[in-house]
Amino acid sequence: MSAPAIYLAGATASGKSALALRLAKRLGGEIISVDSMQVYRGLDIGTAKPSAVEQGEVPHHLIDVVELNESFDAAQFVRFAKRAVEAVRSRAARPIFCGGTGLYFRALFDGLGDSPPGEDSLRAELEATPMEALLDELKAKDLLAFEAVDRQNRRRVVRAVEVIRLTGQSYSSQRTGWNATGQAPANLFCVTREVDDLNTRIHSRVDRMFEHGLVAETESLSKRGLSENRSACQALGYRQVLGHLDGELGLAETVELVKARTRQFAKRQRTWFRNQLNCQPVEWAAGGSVDGCCERLLGMLC
Repeated sequence: MSAPAIYLAGATASGKSALALRLAKRLGGEIISVDSMQVYRGLDIGTAKPSAVEQGEVPHHLIDVVELNESFDAAQFVRFAKRAVEAVRSRAARPIFCGGTGLYFRALFDGLGDSPPGEDSLRAELEATPMEALLDELKAKDLLAFEAVDRQNRRRVVRAVEVIRLTGQSYSSQRTGWNATGQAPANLFCVTREVDDLNTRIHSRVDRMFEHGLVAETESLSKRGLSENRSACQALGYRQVLGHLDGELGLAETVELVKARTRQFAKRQRTWFRNQLNCQPVEWAAGGSVDGCCERLLGMLC
């Protein structure tokens, strides 16, 4: 019988990718990315995409699978992920899912739910509505969705409000089994860190991204249609750098804004994983090694 898959969730900059890489080497596994932005070719620096060396050491899946001018959503993720698992199993390797997109994990475990298709006239109305008004409506009608959504991501906020208006029901309730967290599979873990430690790691990561050319990468991608892709242009880092390139903020202010937005995003991720997934926490203390964390996780596997 094949060994069960492993699922590693966690906030951005928590170290889950390094842990997955080490785990894959120990167990003969292959990594399946659960990241809504690493699927796009070209979004490399700002998404902390695994390097060519890392991808050479361990096979990675669902990275660089669509172009900037293509859309990608949870339904596509599930289809791609199922095919990836089949490929991994065919090589007698162990699938290791790793990422921070909570929506994709839930879609994989519990299905996509019954959210209706969009309606053009309503979508146009909501697109023209001030963001503050949309957030107020979402908070009043669906606090769970309000707490989980990226409140800087206009596209996702619009979609949540759209579904609520079309159905008369909360957005968060329209997910098959999404309130039954006991349905979580075996070997579902969440890498956790103390908030101060995580924030320090976030700041260091953002500094490295800018040092390694995030502005130049964003400028190049903007010429290839980044701004026209409603999903990709919302990616943390790129969204703020696009504003910088348009003259909205200076470089130093943009760096600080990316740090602040990333801290806020990580907080929402922690809330999501705590409330929406029945994860086993894998605590990673400040200064702790990836080997030490890997050993603890190995002892927790089914």
